[in-house]
Amino acid sequence: MAVCATKLLVSAFVVVGLLLLLSASIVHGDVHYHDFVLKEKNYTRLCSTKSMLVVNDSFPGPTIYVKKGDTLYVNVRNQGGYGVTIHWHGVNQPRNPWFDGAEYVTQCNISPGTNFTYQVLFTEEEGSLWWHAHSEWARYSIHGLIVIHPADGTSYPFPQPDGEKEMVLASWYTEDVYESIAEKLAAGSDLLVSEAYTINGEPGDFCECSNETTHRWMVDYGKTYLLRLLNAGMNAELFFAIADHNVTVVGSDAAYLKPFSSEYILISPGQTIDVLVTANQPPGQYYVAARQYYSNMFKYSGYDHTNATAILEYSGNYTAPSTPVFPSGLPSYTNYKAATGFVQSMRNIIDHVNVPMNITTRMFITVSLNQFMVEINDTTEEVYPSASVNNISWYNPWTDVLQAYYRNVSGFYTTDFPDDPPTFFNFTQHNLPLNTTAEPERGTKVKVLEYNEEVEIVFQNTDVMNSSENHPMHLHGHSFYVLGTGFGIYNNETDPLTFNLIDPPYQNTASVPKDGWLAIRFKASNPGVWLWHCHLDKHLTWGMNSVFIVKNGGTEDTSIRDPPGYMPPCYPDSKLRLEEFSDSDEKLYSTLM
Repeated sequence: MAVCATKLLVSAFVVVGLLLLLSASIVHGDVHYHDFVLKEKNYTRLCSTKSMLVVNDSFPGPTIYVKKGDTLYVNVRNQGGYGVTIHWHGVNQPRNPWFDGAEYVTQCNISPGTNFTYQVLFTEEEGSLWWHAHSEWARYSIHGLIVIHPADGTSYPFPQPDGEKEMVLASWYTEDVYESIAEKLAAGSDLLVSEAYTINGEPGDFCECSNETTHRWMVDYGKTYLLRLLNAGMNAELFFAIADHNVTVVGSDAAYLKPFSSEYILISPGQTIDVLVTANQPPGQYYVAARQYYSNMFKYSGYDHTNATAILEYSGNYTAPSTPVFPSGLPSYTNYKAATGFVQSMRNIIDHVNVPMNITTRMFITVSLNQFMVEINDTTEEVYPSASVNNISWYNPWTDVLQAYYRNVSGFYTTDFPDDPPTFFNFTQHNLPLNTTAEPERGTKVKVLEYNEEVEIVFQNTDVMNSSENHPMHLHGHSFYVLGTGFGIYNNETDPLTFNLIDPPYQNTASVPKDGWLAIRFKASNPGVWLWHCHLDKHLTWGMNSVFIVKNGGTEDTSIRDPPGYMPPCYPDSKLRLEEFSDSDEKLYSTLM
């Protein structure tokens, strides 16, 4: 994997802008400057060559290394053919939504031939996070890890490892992703299924034309390594294991966990998980493997069945086996017991954490896959897939919500996102009638929260259209405590009695289980405009997202920071690149992505 980007060489204009930013914020740690150059590059995988947009000629992109409390400036120079934004996933960015990078929520995209400098503030986070494009499906090729080491004078809450290793799990498509997505959106069909998964950019030995380039990890016998894992995949939770080596899980989403040993891990799109690996087996070669956990209809076989592999290889002189050992403990594709067991093993490293208890807003939010009707002409309607939260399918405005909110410009969003679904029914019943829920309402509806308000959300999965599956929900601007999950319909009298209020994990991404529920709490202590959404990109494409607006507190230090002098401009007639590939005159998704 590539190391962090080269030091930023900036024009006088950018230097002035950075100085203004520095003067507007208090910097406690070190300050880092990086340059991200986006441009097309050819890659050959699975016996096929394609061009895709990457950062600094690297797939995955460069890892950024900082310490807790540091400040980062990244100048993104877009030399590609379409606009993008960059999101700093899991970095809470206190009072700093201008640089969160969510397209149509906190900014418009960085147009080809232009640049934009992000300011990234690391405060409470420590461990592993990541950055990725947050526009259309661009993140499939534009992503990388963020390693946040302890601040000077502090250390890990476990013995210092002998070394560190990073592994990025991602999706691979041999076809042109943007062209295919546009065609499928126009046709109203399901979106792309990956042809393989990769580990540090390589599919591994079990894929065609791949065994010569399989990623290798060299270890020394007896040493312990901190392995930082990221699932940057587009639409799949992944099981991960190392043959004959248990791992000790110590962190997730840049927060520490009570260490526990496991044969495998389950990692959702958007999540990072840190584990300790001790090289204590007979010197040899061992497969590191990842495969999809498929939580939808178990009889369906059209999902990605590939096994992505790397090789853990011991140093020294020994006779290597003809074939590395494959991990016997890697769960099968539909092993929900293994998936559930891993999630339930995660506990905060701190007992009696400060879980919000003075709840003033309780939200019960259904997450569903739906469909809506589009009138083609006076006599013809066609059915198109959709996704919703509380039966609202998000619709992007042409300017970002943050600008509209900060400038007090009306007409771009409404503040009536509901706390409850419009109807209650047997949410998890299989073969629900198609008219169980009304066609979802397409709108730009947000929820407004008071500063420091304590919020409880129960996400309820539904089996509308027999489509229930795990939904990894991600919240921008805040982390949250995961109080509990369960199967079936949430019971607001008995299920709260099972909540973990002592040591719940502190995360920014957590999955609502198939035919089940997820309960979280957080304090709305970060004023700004913050997206929340399913991190399966096809569901985000279809509208499974909304926005929290957290109001200012009563002081300057509890209010949104002033905007930078320059933000990428928004245009009412701007069109998404996806439309360029569509033959449809309807422009059905002109602002839905």
